[in-house]
Amino acid sequence: MNLEALEHLEYNTSRTHLIIPENGRHFQKMIDSALSVEDRDERNKIANSIVSVMGNMSPHLRDVPDFQHKLWDQLFIMSDFKLDVDAPFPKPSKEELSQKPEVLPYPQNFPKYRFYGNNIKRMIDIAVQWEDSEKREALALAIANHMKKCYLNWNKDTVEDTVIFEHLRELSDGILDLKHESDKLTESEAILRFSSQKHPKSNYPKKNNRSNRNKKK
Repeated sequence: MNLEALEHLEYNTSRTHLIIPENGRHFQKMIDSALSVEDRDERNKIANSIVSVMGNMSPHLRDVPDFQHKLWDQLFIMSDFKLDVDAPFPKPSKEELSQKPEVLPYPQNFPKYRFYGNNIKRMIDIAVQWEDSEKREALALAIANHMKKCYLNWNKDTVEDTVIFEHLRELSDGILDLKHESDKLTESEAILRFSSQKHPKSNYPKKNNRSNRNKKK
């Protein structure tokens, strides 16, 4: 390679920063060149050509209106919002794109008993709104059974019904209070047995590497 060719080499350290790197440096150079064109009609033609070539990078999407809007937005962004052309979509503003989204609040309905999950609390809130009747008591009993399943999923041991009833009473602000002798929940052993049937352990024998090595000897 001669010295003249070396003089025209470009190094990343001397190049300008790429605003959208995935579009490549050639698109950035075309947009920079369009900024220097004074004639508006000529700039419009160049801008449309650049967007068309950018669309060719994703031919299955280039005619989709939303994708076309995205390409024009990228054109303005890569020009640092300095390109003045007639676009088919509203020109975005730097302030609009720099705005941070609002922080979404994380649902923390009852952090004290997280192992029950938010759906249990929602069901309790609905049951509380029902009029005092046999239907509400039946719903409360169904919720308590589901709470017991959730509890045993979290603690693979056992739990007394009185503990579940107390949690239900606490989460419902004392409204759902199951104290009748007839209020019995599913036995812990039955819940654990059903859970083990849904997720059975592998029946394949474990490999004994030591015995296999002895056989080879």
